Amino acid sequence: MRRGIVVGVAAVAAVGIGAGVVLGLQPGKKEPVQFETAAVKRGRLAAWVTATGTVSPRVTVQVGSQVSGRILEMLADFNSRVTKGQLIARIDPQLFATEVAQARANLVSAQAGVKGAEAQLADSKRQFERSSSLAERKLVAQAEADSALAAMQSAEANLASNKAKLEQARAALERAQTNLAYTKIVSPIDGVVISRDVDVGQTVAASLQAPTLFTIAEDLRKMEVHTSVAESDVGRLAPEMKVEFTVDAFPGERFGGVVKEVRYSPTTVQNVVTYDAVVSVENPELKLRPGMTADVSFLIEEQADVLMVPNAALRFRPPEEFLAQARAQLERGGAGAASAGDAPAERRTERAAGGGGKRPLWRLGPDGKPQAVRVDLGISDGRNTAVSGPGLKEGDLMIVGTLSGDEPAPAARPMQRGRFL
Repeated sequence: MRRGIVVGVAAVAAVGIGAGVVLGLQPGKKEPVQFETAAVKRGRLAAWVTATGTVSPRVTVQVGSQVSGRILEMLADFNSRVTKGQLIARIDPQLFATEVAQARANLVSAQAGVKGAEAQLADSKRQFERSSSLAERKLVAQAEADSALAAMQSAEANLASNKAKLEQARAALERAQTNLAYTKIVSPIDGVVISRDVDVGQTVAASLQAPTLFTIAEDLRKMEVHTSVAESDVGRLAPEMKVEFTVDAFPGERFGGVVKEVRYSPTTVQNVVTYDAVVSVENPELKLRPGMTADVSFLIEEQADVLMVPNAALRFRPPEEFLAQARAQLERGGAGAASAGDAPAERRTERAAGGGGKRPLWRLGPDGKPQAVRVDLGISDGRNTAVSGPGLKEGDLMIVGTLSGDEPAPAARPMQRGRFL
């Protein structure tokens, strides 16, 4: 997972930092100290949170088989466009057709059994009525009438049993017909086949779970990027936030999108917690493909017309001799200077988007020597940071580093190098 705060100075006023080198005699030494400088620029600055992600379709359906058997025919392949209900594969139906025929025969047998039970019940009722009439007239024993009643009740139970068997036979036939229909694999959605996992002649077994035959993406013109955002950055994200990203397949092109949702469920890998931020992306030209790795930048904050310096100016610390001079200047009440005894810049963390705080920077004075200036820090894009403070103006030369020199040179003589940081 890659993350951080990167980039985004707008092109219209980018911090193209024209660097220069200024020579100043280091106290107590013959050879001069060469200061590399960069001018304070004014322009547009944007702060980003970065993460890595994977491109995927918005809707992906795995098409499986609900019956076991041998693949008889494949009617779709990779990249095939399919419609809902379209036949895309067939499993050998012979065994299932036989089961349907057997179930149909069992149904006919059950129907005959019901008819036989109905006839038996009708005969039992007649016998019971005759025996009851004779018993009332004392022409037969009461036991004979009771026996006829029991026979009639048994016939009623037999009819109910045969009717239940008939329903079972009907259900078995429906099941056999359904299994036969399952031998025809159809697409559940309109989309594109992005994966085919079986071949003709291969046997699939659906005893435990449905084996996957195809994977179909609903619409590749509408994609998503699932990103892993660090827990330290996830609080800055919000739905509808603008997003830019790149993929290796098109290194010179930036794609856009918006944050769809930031999911609450965390992912923990080796004690590193990340959250899934889902980015909605339009893909009209079908350049983006499922599975592509994306380097994603979330636009956290953007400011126009701000003063900015390269981050190298925040890390610069002059030699001890100049620090002593800066302290002496402070003791004499030098205007606009900050405490030279502040913690070294290299020990401080550069502020990210929505940063803030104060920091002493080093400006090249008229005498060619460093002057400490306290500034307020704003947002940063990882290369440049917004700054403000009393006396700070566009064009001021901020010291970003030193270069060693071998020949003496007059102090404060600028040497333009035409380089951009």
